Amino acid sequence: MLFRPREWALLTQPRAVVGFVVTLVAVDALLAIAGVWTTALRSAELLTAAAIVMSGAICVEAMRRLGLPQGMVRDLLGTWWIPVVLLLPPVYSLIVPIPLYLLMQYRIQRAVVFRRVFSAAVVALAGFSSSTVFHALIPGPIILLDGVTGAAGKSALISGEGIGAAILCAVLFTVCNTVLITGAIRMSVPEEPRRTTVWDSESLLLDAVEVCVGLIVSLLCALSLFLLLVALPPVLLLQRSLLFQQLQTAARTDPKTGLLNAVAWERVAKTELTRALRTGCPLAVLIIDIDHFKKVNDTHGHLVGDQVLLNVATMLSQQLRPYDVIGRFGGEEFVVLLPGADMAEACRTAERLRTQVGRMAQPINDITITVTVSIGVALLRVHGRDLLELMAAADLALYRAKDSGRDRVCLPVATTAGVPVRSVTDPPTDSRGS
Repeated sequence: MLFRPREWALLTQPRAVVGFVVTLVAVDALLAIAGVWTTALRSAELLTAAAIVMSGAICVEAMRRLGLPQGMVRDLLGTWWIPVVLLLPPVYSLIVPIPLYLLMQYRIQRAVVFRRVFSAAVVALAGFSSSTVFHALIPGPIILLDGVTGAAGKSALISGEGIGAAILCAVLFTVCNTVLITGAIRMSVPEEPRRTTVWDSESLLLDAVEVCVGLIVSLLCALSLFLLLVALPPVLLLQRSLLFQQLQTAARTDPKTGLLNAVAWERVAKTELTRALRTGCPLAVLIIDIDHFKKVNDTHGHLVGDQVLLNVATMLSQQLRPYDVIGRFGGEEFVVLLPGADMAEACRTAERLRTQVGRMAQPINDITITVTVSIGVALLRVHGRDLLELMAAADLALYRAKDSGRDRVCLPVATTAGVPVRSVTDPPTDSRGS
């Protein structure tokens, strides 16, 4: 059944998230009831809503055929939300998302039900708010009774004032939608950095494209619904290109942490290593392992363990330079490439990572979890001249750190003429001293 509480999984979320989702859905429901009660239905508006839903359904079906990556996916469905906002009375913005999100749930991907409902509620509330503002600014008729066939008549949208208000309200819709979703993410995962969830350049570009295409579709619909046949193919092509790019990214990304997977990291690392050998620049490799991670899984469950894994990955990423390369090596291990880092810089970086992870308190499901990491460091030309040798040396250094008591940084033991020696900067036990 659709509404079994266990399928919603809402009660496993923080209380703030539960309250936010329930409040949002309740507000949408009350507004929809009031809107249906007070809005007079017009045949032209009903036909326009049906045509937009049909166009959106074709896009959803195209997504199913191409396939979707795991995790958060960007699509161009805003292309169809914006015409609803601008062309139809506000109540339609509360109703039109329902069939399309039901179609996404059953034709594309069975997401957690409360998340799907929340996404629809966010689009509905953002659309209702923006549509209310637009129709207050432009009170004239948007869809004419004869506009469906393209007969004589002029929509209030086809004017300088109408287009200016449309741009304003399309941007307002996008901002409201983004803020509501980001608010839920911040309440669910407080450690998530704001820049990765809101205003990064790629998201801004996609939002701008969505607004522009949505405005073009709105103008075409205001002239005649038959022009949807002209707008649909370019929208499908744009959506296909966007999803294809995301599928390519997903093939390189670890689904639990969002970092590069082992294959993608190795490909990038080999390129950087070749460049370092050619130019003579230093380079270092770190292998990072979460200490006693199995105990976290056994004590609190694998879902909590996955959250700890994500939190550690996020912390590590925040502490590295933009051009450092981090990936998930497997299990609870991470691997980092530090271009341009000599031995002193590599040890300082590794020690900073170890310290920051150890200080991080992770509140998860009303419990606070702290973990430590052990780190092995290897240097190009000192411990090896290819990636395989560096990884083997860093792995040996990691074992030294584990054997020495964990929560420390170690360098490998080098050999000269078969006699074990330590590098001159390698401390007796770890980078903090014994």
